[in-house]
Amino acid sequence: MNADGVTREMGHRISGHRDRFKVLFEDYFRSLRRTADVPTLSRFVPEALDRVEELALRGGKRQRVAFVYEAMNLAPSTGSQVAVDTAALSIELLQAHLLIHDDIIDDAPTRRGGPSTYYAYRAALPERPQHALGLALLAGDLALALSLQVIADAPLPASLAQSMTQCQVTAAASTFRGQIFDLERDFLGVPDTNVLHAVCDFKAARSSALAPIQLGLLAAGQDPCEHDASLRRYAWAFGVSGQMRDDYLSLFGDEKVTGKPATADVRDGRITYLIRTVLLAASASEREVLESVLGRTDASEADVDAVRQIIRDHRADRTLLADMGCHAEIASREAATWSGWGEAEAVAFFRDVPVWGIERLL
Repeated sequence: MNADGVTREMGHRISGHRDRFKVLFEDYFRSLRRTADVPTLSRFVPEALDRVEELALRGGKRQRVAFVYEAMNLAPSTGSQVAVDTAALSIELLQAHLLIHDDIIDDAPTRRGGPSTYYAYRAALPERPQHALGLALLAGDLALALSLQVIADAPLPASLAQSMTQCQVTAAASTFRGQIFDLERDFLGVPDTNVLHAVCDFKAARSSALAPIQLGLLAAGQDPCEHDASLRRYAWAFGVSGQMRDDYLSLFGDEKVTGKPATADVRDGRITYLIRTVLLAASASEREVLESVLGRTDASEADVDAVRQIIRDHRADRTLLADMGCHAEIASREAATWSGWGEAEAVAFFRDVPVWGIERLL
């Protein structure tokens, strides 16, 4: 199948999972409304639930959900629909937590085409900025607790519930460590590529790729530890390729499609894969321009365009796209080795989805 065919097939498969999950997620929040233990006199607690629900249902591509369901199909299943649905709900509630806190850390005004939870609170409480910050933090914490509670409340065997909980706790802790390291790398000047790879692994790959596959296998009654090394190699390569794509889109993407401003990384001064490449290639005068713009919150669109032009002049964007493709190919080759134990259709999904990850939005 050619790249266009793969992209269409992956889009079809993932949209199918996304559409089915949308109904499940909406039902979950309706049920939560009926059963949540909320102080009867509180206005802010129901509002926090509203904000978590609003961000969660605003949705994204639901790649993690697709990974959960496709991983369940990798091997003959002794699991149940309840188990895999619980895993999908948990992974998306954890994602809501991570997004809420990530937007606080980055002071990001938008997420998924709408206001971030933090900025929604800031708009609602303009005279109480500290309360807005605190409420956004707590809404994120609430989403994290819900991601574990959904497993605890599900009618699952105790051993399975324990394994799923351990998987999610591990994924969350890895992401927190990655977030800390991500902030640290801003103190390191122009970081080594291995630093960027490590940040990506801890901050993104383990929660966005590894954990969903592990949860899907657990839901199927399989032990993901039997394939641990290969799953980690796949998740790492897929995650790095995806981060490179996001770095590219952060400067060259369509804001209406990505849901995020295409100036954020420049104004935040983030040394991404793309910015690192151009900093190392730039002449002294170009580097002076780059350093005068990076990290300036008041950088104009013309300033950001100047950064884009320097990137194009050194073909750093082309270099990044090539590196992105190489890592996607590493992930694809790793998934192809699963044919020795995995079902053909699901193996093909994990083999081909890295290509979809590159082609999507580019």
